[in-house]
Amino acid sequence: MPADRDRRTRRRAALAIAAFGALAAWGCGSSAITSDRIERAVESTFANLVQLQVARLKLAPVAASDLEAIAACRRRTGGGFTGAGEWTCTVRWLGPDRRPLRDTFDVVVTPDTCYTATAEGEQLGGATLKASDGSEVRNLLYVFEGCFDPT
Repeated sequence: MPADRDRRTRRRAALAIAAFGALAAWGCGSSAITSDRIERAVESTFANLVQLQVARLKLAPVAASDLEAIAACRRRTGGGFTGAGEWTCTVRWLGPDRRPLRDTFDVVVTPDTCYTATAEGEQLGGATLKASDGSEVRNLLYVFEGCFDPT
C-alpha cells in the first residue's frame, strides 16, 4: 500500500504543478516583444541613422524614406517570433544609385522592449569610417540602440 500512496502523492504534486503552470501562463499573456515590433523599430532607427551618418561623412543628403529599409527578424535560439533575447535581423535597403544592399545584425532585446543591434563582421565598414574630408567618425550603424512601444 505505501507504493500506491507514493504514486497518488506524486500524481497530485504533478497535477498541482501543471495547474500552477497553466495559471501562470494565463496570467502572463503573450509577449509584447514580437518580430513585427522589432522589425519596425530596427527599420526606422537604421534609416534615420543612415541619414545622419551621410551628413556626418559630408556626403550628399539622402532622405530616410528613400532608403526603403525593410527588416526581417527572427529569434536566434529556439526559433519563434516573440520574446526577449537574442535575435538576428537582416535589413534590406537601397544604397547609392538605388543599389539594393543587405546587412545583418545581431540584436539583443531586453524585457523592457529596448534593444542593441550590432553589425555582423565588417560589412558596414567597421566601428569607424573616414569622412570625405579625411576625418575619422564613429560608424553609427555598426552598433546602435533603440526601444519600441510594446502596445
